[in-house]
Amino acid sequence: MEEPEARENRIATITPDPADAVSETRVYRRRWGILALFCLHSMSNSFQWIEFSILNDVFTRFYHVQTSDIDWLSMTYMFTYLILFVPVTWILSHRGLRFMALVANILNCLGAWVKALGVRPDLFWVAVFGQTLCGVAQVFILSMPPLIAAVWFGPTEVSTACAIGVFGNQIGTAIGFLVPPLLVPNQSNDGSLAWDIRLLLFGIAGFNSIVLILVILFYEDKPPHPPSIAQATAMDNSARESYKNCISSLIHNKDFLLLALCYGLSAGAYYSLATLLNQTVLHYYPGEEVETGWIGLTIVVTGVVSALIAGFWLDKTHTYKMTILVVNILTFITMVVYTFTMDLGHIWVIFITAGILGFFLTSCLPIGFEFAAELTYPHSEGISSGFLNGCVQVFAIALTLSQGRLITMFGPLAGNLLLCAVLLLGTIASAFIKEDLKRQKANIVIQEMQKPAIWKTEDSVSC
Repeated sequence: MEEPEARENRIATITPDPADAVSETRVYRRRWGILALFCLHSMSNSFQWIEFSILNDVFTRFYHVQTSDIDWLSMTYMFTYLILFVPVTWILSHRGLRFMALVANILNCLGAWVKALGVRPDLFWVAVFGQTLCGVAQVFILSMPPLIAAVWFGPTEVSTACAIGVFGNQIGTAIGFLVPPLLVPNQSNDGSLAWDIRLLLFGIAGFNSIVLILVILFYEDKPPHPPSIAQATAMDNSARESYKNCISSLIHNKDFLLLALCYGLSAGAYYSLATLLNQTVLHYYPGEEVETGWIGLTIVVTGVVSALIAGFWLDKTHTYKMTILVVNILTFITMVVYTFTMDLGHIWVIFITAGILGFFLTSCLPIGFEFAAELTYPHSEGISSGFLNGCVQVFAIALTLSQGRLITMFGPLAGNLLLCAVLLLGTIASAFIKEDLKRQKANIVIQEMQKPAIWKTEDSVSC
């Protein structure tokens, strides 16, 4: 038996004052509605990230600009995140989820309408401005999945909820790969091309308007009772701890920094791959814009499946390090296969290899968010995920620029070899992370200390 004094000390390392944790926790059925609303506005934002770059050749001709200029429309998302993620994570820690959702949706909707109302070959700057507004919106969106999961969902479903939040973003990217090539075929008639582009942009602007109305009417900040003891303790800790102290703690957490490096390289490679997919595939298969969109869809759909599987797996096993290490190894191997089979002359081969690559590469996203929440507990999940995404944008910008330059100078093989190298580096980094699951320990230890604690669901207790 553990001595009482030793037990008290062990608990004190997890939370400042476990005695302050509430004795009653509860999950509410409307948590799924909150998560669904987030998925909708995350989906509409990620659609707009990829809608230009998947038709790089079409928009290059329409706006009379260079290929790299269209790439910058995608990278606008990355730069706005780098510039704004520190103040936005501060806002998240002080204002909560509803405020973040409202700001994100207003900016996302406004950016969509700006782009739709400025469809003219001489108004490329309007497209840039509208895309910048959408890029600012995604700074608010990207940090929200792990925080929504922690604030609204119980300890046995938090990783699954985070995976579903990531799922919404990926579905938007999938639709962004598929729909634009269908609505805007590469026609020679500039008048028809302008009409098709307007149809695409007005459609997404209208969808954003509907989502904004739903968020205004139904989005909630947090439930009346916390969903877990760990979350109750984390809320108490966040009220006591300054933002500066939280950031200092993250910076001095070696395992979190290794995870940030691993996550940044993997997700950065994904963003670069998606941004330059049009140029890469069309190099080997000219005129196959629609098929390129389907390849992008395949990458994302298989990734969505793997993300959901990863969420269920983590909720059941809590094997964070083993999971992220195995996923990184398989991602690297698949990237090598994808790289050396692109020029075989059969586009169906790319469908298969890209689908397998997406399955492993995308699953890193929810795993990284949840592993970071465990390593940095009891600090806010929004702050840890914000810094993870900051690392992603740094690597995404560097890799997109570097891979694009290599494609231009030497061809897609050189660009893909760069991604192979960075994925290998990320795999090595993940092997050195120590698995210190502080949030899991908090739930177990504090439950032992506070027995009999009550954990209710709305199915058995009315609101």
